[in-house]
Amino acid sequence: MNPSHRQRILTALVLLPILAAAVSVRGAFEFAVLAVVSSLGMWEFYALFWKERFAGYKVAGVLLGLTILTAARAGNPWGILAVIIVGHWVANLRFLLRYAASARDGDSPDQAPQPDETAYPLSGVFVAGLLYLPLLLSFVTRMKAIEVVLVLLAVIAADVGAYYAGSLVGGPKVWPEVSPKKTWAGSLGGMAATIFLCLVMDFLDEFWLGGAGAGRPWWMWVLLGAALNLAAQFGDFFESALKRRLGVKDSGTLLPGHGGILDRIDSLLLAIPVYAGLDSLFGFFSR
Repeated sequence: MNPSHRQRILTALVLLPILAAAVSVRGAFEFAVLAVVSSLGMWEFYALFWKERFAGYKVAGVLLGLTILTAARAGNPWGILAVIIVGHWVANLRFLLRYAASARDGDSPDQAPQPDETAYPLSGVFVAGLLYLPLLLSFVTRMKAIEVVLVLLAVIAADVGAYYAGSLVGGPKVWPEVSPKKTWAGSLGGMAATIFLCLVMDFLDEFWLGGAGAGRPWWMWVLLGAALNLAAQFGDFFESALKRRLGVKDSGTLLPGHGGILDRIDSLLLAIPVYAGLDSLFGFFSR
């Protein structure tokens, strides 16, 4: 077996029981898992841009991210909004201080001093970290266990279906400028696998899991599968483009054979709010 594949399998064997326990036990344990994933993912995200710099802002971002998850768990949307606003202005403070310092150094106050590469863009990166990880993960705190399982399995089905269909069929690339290896065959294979998974989940729910999703027409589950697959693909495309733009292969080295946390959850991060949005319209597992 290829050593990298062996590492991926061993890492998965360690992570899967943790995820299973988080979904089963929920409560404080689930929140702890979300907090760890969010914190590590945010640190990786900021490190992509800042590398060894701005440790204070990285810590502040992680703490604000934990506050977002806490507010979400308490069902306090205003608290979430307040944290994002605070984060925006914490980062803007550095811009104001640097602007004032540059003016004191002799620049005309009527002409904006030329900022360095981090003077105002830092604010965008700082807030983007809050929007990209804890805000999206916070939807999990309001989801049923079966919904969390569905989204996790949908992302896995998209990945596995795309891998095998792409490997067996090959063919033209979907978006070679962003991800040179992804083919249309793989994309369609992942789409088919995700839709099939959603239909299977509907069947299992109706006959073995209490029937909370019973009565929903089949086309809703097909729509859900297609939407989750597109979300997973675009989430993966986004991180691939981001890493290429910043000149890195992986977001981190925390997970042997997998890279970093972001490398494993990039597809999941967009799939979670997409499910939440469609569920608000159709109520897939509402009784």
